[in-house]
Amino acid sequence: MSEKQSNDTTAASQGDIQAILHKVIIAHQQALALLQQTETAYSRLVPHQLLSLLQARSIVDVKLGDQVERKMTIMFSDIRDFTPLSESMTPAENFEFINSYLSQMEPVISRHHGIIDKYIGDAIMALFEKGADEALNGAIDMLERLAYYNAGRQRAGYQPIQIGIGLNSGMVMIGTVGGINRMDSTVIGDAVNLAARLEEATKIYDTPLIISHNTLYDLDTPAAYHFRFLDRIRVKGKSQPLSIYEVFDNDAPELRQQKTDTREDFEQAVAYYHLKDITLALPRFERCVTLCPDDVPARIYLERCREYQATQRHLGTAELDTALLWKEKFETGIEQIDIAHQALLQRINQLATRIRQHEMIDFDDLFLYMQRHCDTTFPFEEELMREHLYPFIDGHIHEHLHFIANYRDLQSQFSSGLHDQRYLAYRTELLLLDWFSSHATKADRHFARHMQNTPPRQTATIPSAK
Repeated sequence: MSEKQSNDTTAASQGDIQAILHKVIIAHQQALALLQQTETAYSRLVPHQLLSLLQARSIVDVKLGDQVERKMTIMFSDIRDFTPLSESMTPAENFEFINSYLSQMEPVISRHHGIIDKYIGDAIMALFEKGADEALNGAIDMLERLAYYNAGRQRAGYQPIQIGIGLNSGMVMIGTVGGINRMDSTVIGDAVNLAARLEEATKIYDTPLIISHNTLYDLDTPAAYHFRFLDRIRVKGKSQPLSIYEVFDNDAPELRQQKTDTREDFEQAVAYYHLKDITLALPRFERCVTLCPDDVPARIYLERCREYQATQRHLGTAELDTALLWKEKFETGIEQIDIAHQALLQRINQLATRIRQHEMIDFDDLFLYMQRHCDTTFPFEEELMREHLYPFIDGHIHEHLHFIANYRDLQSQFSSGLHDQRYLAYRTELLLLDWFSSHATKADRHFARHMQNTPPRQTATIPSAK
């Protein structure tokens, strides 16, 4: 072969190699583009935030049974009267309507760092890890966006829609469930069930946004919102009732101001209704309705008062009528804390008895006990949590600080002499009941379980708060 032919062959070979390399590069780029498109598509089904919580870099890293525990604020929202609305539409129109509505809500939730766990028809279940304030602000913005969306529907000749939103905060397990060929992400815990029940409660009181005491006490800036004590409810499957609050930031300005002006009357009236002091509750609700004719919850309670007068039917929890008993499931296994909790339970029962029997309350002694409980039990718990590197210590301390702020607010109201003592006794009882059911028997037991796997480095003692 001549030198020229050899050079030509070499040049041809190099050209073939370059062509092959070019095709490989193109194929690689196309594969990367397809992978990115696939990852983007999967992210619509499994949010990146959820993958991050499960410590997975991508969807391929997710395995059946992956799970992680977090404190979350859980949101449930639902369109009111969706069934009759959907019956007037074809299946195609139903899909178009639901997607139109959900496309309005999804960006709002994402903007507040919420994770949409799932869509359940027209309902949304979302998780907020960055705190109750993000969740509540997200809910308020959703209702604001709904007003904008409804304005567009009315311009197009459609009826406006209403939604209900329930918020609850607590510890949950996030993970994957299913089988080898089909699995899904899910969130499990009492906090989830309670959030769903609160969304259902919005239908009873015809108010768009209800939060639990768990979420209220988890807020960094509760004074930044317009809210009022709405009721004590007993959730199906739960023995201990909980306090719920109406958030009315999205009411029209005039209605919002009227509810603010009548808030004290309304909250006292709700308390007296639960105490069956209808002669004190009724005129207060009448005053609320007179000053605020569009206050639907006040109207509902007014009817309840009149029904009680006529039939003696009372929609209450009757929790003051029966003493709480100490149960094995309340125990943390930490003797000093269990002793403090038993003393707290005893105080709750004593206070309930005095309220029920219309006895005088020694508020000075009561608040002194609460101060001692905080001054002794809280530092002891926090010391143990630091020793055992409890991962949720910041949130736990946050709850301690809010409890202190709440009881001191009640103490300040008592010192002012401007409030009826039986009403203040009832509100103090509710604070202690909510604290016992949500913190003492849940949050404290949670960190106690964490301690079982981490022996203490030193022994701490707690003086009695009796």
